[in-house]
Amino acid sequence: MERFLDRLGRATAAHPWRTLALWLIGAIALLTAGQTVGGDFVNDFRIPGAESQQAADLARKAFPGYGAASAEIVWHSPDGDLRTPDRQAVITAMTAAIRAQPGVSAVEDPLAGQGVVSPDGRTAIGTVRYDRDVGDLGPQAYHRLDTAAGAARTHGVQVTFRGLVVDLAFEPATGPAEAVGLGVALLVLLVAFGSAVAAGLPILIALAGLAVGTALMLVAAAVTEIPSAAPIVAVMLGLGAGIDYALFVVTRFRAALTDGLPTIAAAGRAVATAGHAVIFAGATVVVAILGLLFTGIPFVGAMGIATALTVTAMMLAALTLLPALLGLLGPHVNRWHLPLPARRAARTPTAAPVAASGADDGRDADVRDADEGRDADVRERDRRSNPGSGSAGWWTRWGRHLDRHRIGYGLGALAVLLGLTAPLLSLRLGTPDDGNQLRHWPQRQAYDTVRRELGPGWNAPLVLAVRQPTDDSLAQLAGALTADPEVGLVTPPVRSSDGTLALLTVVPRHAPQDQQVTDLVHRIRRTLGPAALAPDGAQVAVGGHTAYMIDMADAVARRLPWVVLGVVLAASLLLVAMFRAPLIALKAALMAMLSIGAAYGVLVAVFQWGWGLSLLGVDQPVPIMSVVPMLLFAILFGLSMDYEVFLLSSVREEYRRTGDPHRAVITGLAGTGRVITAAATIMAVVFISFAAIDDTLVKMIGIGLATAVLVDATVIRVVLAPAVLGMLGHRAWWPDTTGPAGAPSGR
Repeated sequence: MERFLDRLGRATAAHPWRTLALWLIGAIALLTAGQTVGGDFVNDFRIPGAESQQAADLARKAFPGYGAASAEIVWHSPDGDLRTPDRQAVITAMTAAIRAQPGVSAVEDPLAGQGVVSPDGRTAIGTVRYDRDVGDLGPQAYHRLDTAAGAARTHGVQVTFRGLVVDLAFEPATGPAEAVGLGVALLVLLVAFGSAVAAGLPILIALAGLAVGTALMLVAAAVTEIPSAAPIVAVMLGLGAGIDYALFVVTRFRAALTDGLPTIAAAGRAVATAGHAVIFAGATVVVAILGLLFTGIPFVGAMGIATALTVTAMMLAALTLLPALLGLLGPHVNRWHLPLPARRAARTPTAAPVAASGADDGRDADVRDADEGRDADVRERDRRSNPGSGSAGWWTRWGRHLDRHRIGYGLGALAVLLGLTAPLLSLRLGTPDDGNQLRHWPQRQAYDTVRRELGPGWNAPLVLAVRQPTDDSLAQLAGALTADPEVGLVTPPVRSSDGTLALLTVVPRHAPQDQQVTDLVHRIRRTLGPAALAPDGAQVAVGGHTAYMIDMADAVARRLPWVVLGVVLAASLLLVAMFRAPLIALKAALMAMLSIGAAYGVLVAVFQWGWGLSLLGVDQPVPIMSVVPMLLFAILFGLSMDYEVFLLSSVREEYRRTGDPHRAVITGLAGTGRVITAAATIMAVVFISFAAIDDTLVKMIGIGLATAVLVDATVIRVVLAPAVLGMLGHRAWWPDTTGPAGAPSGR
């Protein structure tokens, strides 16, 4: 692999203009294909086999007016009855105008006996049904609804809307978040490299990869349904990964130039070393994310496809486009130095002992770092890995200090990780509802009006589809539901024209996110429904938006263990293939799980417990969205491998050179610690910037990714991982425990 990558790096650096031309042509072709034959991003949240999905399919088949998409209108008069002649007239005119809009199949006029009217007559709810899917309507559908409400508003009637059709018009935009994330990332790169040219390269490569990745997503949308949230997640991960991959390659290239290699040879070495880590790390990310296809939830799997395409584009850019640019720049990669204060290189004491507290089969008890020449070699290798850095000696000293106290630091890091993970024990999956939207959004205003005027349960209606109903069975079911303490109202059944299906609406007493509503749905399915309908052979399926969200959480809970198992197994096999060391793969998997657990714990503390939640623009605690744990696991397990592979590649290189596992850890940490922490800072900044987007899902993903990356690159990669490697000694690299040039390292 290294030989192939070296040739690839040399070829692209030797023919930079040809490489740039091929990239430009390819990018233009993909963007053109994406614009011409590519599809649109849609919101089709189907769950095959879920009972709520069955209820929706039955209703659409039996009631043609049920529609594929819908929006809800909430009318409210704060100072009087809606049923006065003038207000009733404008509401009737409004519903007539909406009925004439494109795609509308039916509109309920609550003042004409349809929909719902509050007892005091001041609040009414009606539904607009469409004959098209949400993705075919576009944001214009909401804007037409809002325009039709103008006359009613002039007569003192408050009109608000909610539903998927409305949500489509309030899709979050990534532009500001991208700008902030890239701006701070550039500052970190400037400080890390001390050169404006070197700092700008990772940003340029990430933007190029992002353009190609977006085009690939558009092409993929022509053959599969990509959800509208997928591009945001893909951009978030793609920017972070792309900058990281380019950072690794540029660091190795500068080190090779410092060693005296010519430009083309330096590009070859950079791609052969850092590129090797990029391929395995990127492949692990892609494999982990594609594990989402096994969830059985189409839109979750589609998000995995979109993100995997973007990461693949970033890998290709780092391995081909970047070395071409490096070939053009050569030594000029270090130009435009920043006027930063000069940093005095730290002196490293000679003859500093390497701890030998572990037995290492009794062979390493007398290992000491006493050879001054080799000590100087450690510092020199660190300096070459971080040209222009004054921190070389610091990382070397930290590595030796950590190795001497590896057991204490290992236990301390483990305690920190377990403490961060502890809130996970109270994890509750669910889906934030319209009550968690911004206060000035119409969905939130509609939710608050309904909760205040009609009760919280009216925001969580359940739609029961009864197959082969009889009068007796419907009466038995209605009676059983009415007697349940959680049920506030049961509407009269509405039969289909052929009598094969009846729909009932059940209004709970609690809000959609409350556990009582989840328990009610399960109770209807397991006991109330079967007991009432079994004598007549009728069957009931519980549907509606609230039931759908409950089914989503249940589906994730059932399938998450299998996704975890598949991703861990695939990633472990990749690591075994790269390092040929099973213990290394096992250690990497366990540590990735620790960083993911810490991210989950922080999410619970922030979003469920409300710690600092107001800083994110969310005014009340929310359950963890059901898709977040699954999505985060796939992404984070892959990202964890970025730093793992980069660190282990350096450690293994030194171990094969010297046969000394302790010196290998010290040198590997000294050569990569600064790069890893800089890369993690950049990625965390990119992720955290997306928390400013007005979408709870994106906020959760951004906070979770940023937390895991920071924990992984500091507590794990700089403390726990080298401590464990020191404890394992030669055993870490079993069965390859040979020293320099294949000689047994029996110390």
